Amino acid sequence: MTSVNVRDVAALAGVSVGTVSNVLNRPEKVADATVERVQRAIAQLGFIRNDAARQLRAGHSNAIGLVILDVTNPFFTDVARGAQQHAATFGKSVILGSSDQQAALERSYLDLFEEQRVLGVLLSPVGPVTERLERLRSRGIPAVLVDRISPDSSSSSVSVDDIEGGTLAVSHLIDQGRTRIAFVGGPFGIRQVSDRASGAARAAAARGATLEVLTTDALSIDEGRRVAGVLLARTPATRPDAVFAANDLIAIGLLQTLFADQRVSVPGDISIIGYDDIGFAASAVVPLSSIRQPSELIGRTAIDLVLEEVAGGAPRAVVFQPELVVRASTA
Repeated sequence: MTSVNVRDVAALAGVSVGTVSNVLNRPEKVADATVERVQRAIAQLGFIRNDAARQLRAGHSNAIGLVILDVTNPFFTDVARGAQQHAATFGKSVILGSSDQQAALERSYLDLFEEQRVLGVLLSPVGPVTERLERLRSRGIPAVLVDRISPDSSSSSVSVDDIEGGTLAVSHLIDQGRTRIAFVGGPFGIRQVSDRASGAARAAAARGATLEVLTTDALSIDEGRRVAGVLLARTPATRPDAVFAANDLIAIGLLQTLFADQRVSVPGDISIIGYDDIGFAASAVVPLSSIRQPSELIGRTAIDLVLEEVAGGAPRAVVFQPELVVRASTA
């Protein structure tokens, strides 16, 4: 069966090939009656546009690639939502991939985006990515780091000051009278985790509190539950009296396990504060204090930054300030 092409549509609609092209790409330039006639011809013939050929002619697609650390984390789904909605206002689409905190999976998505000739890439990286960003730029694909500050001025980035966020969290715990604090998070190869831990250590040292680090293999509820089990195996006197979790998922896992064990009161025995202020934080079994990040705004800003570079603008970094949100888990 011979495939239907633009010339067939033009012949049936009684218009030029250029008019059909305008209806497909710039319908605002065509009279409404003509648009309707062309659309009827498209429907009658079952015409499907060849986007691959169009992208080959243009040198790039109309899509922006986005790789996030974990699609199951509501913070990153909110970032993606902000990016997708904002991109749509510019007539662009977003292709979403989740690395699941695995460098190999991250690389496979970036390879795919290169092959698809995306307009730009938004990336929340697992580890160092300077060389890969340079490769993307050499192929005419600008890249923006998301929820991570750029190591130099060669790449745009949108992030939150995570060192300040860690400082806010631990300072709040100390203000509540806590002196034996644990930081729970990992892996430390993720820059956000190491920055939050650095801020926590800075606040603890400045205020004379002790800080214990309990490392996790992932930023997940399951890892929070596992660490809670480690704490429950200790005697009450050897447990921390407060926990700063690297994200809300870990904090919720801690809450679920500690609160279910009647020997531990939250916040009576152990105060818990998380990071991100996801939607579930306020409705947790004990409403969770958290450090808020403007997730959807981060996604929208990332789109602005990548489109600025597509238009020939210079890379720039945007850093938002975190906000302390106090709820029952520490109050």
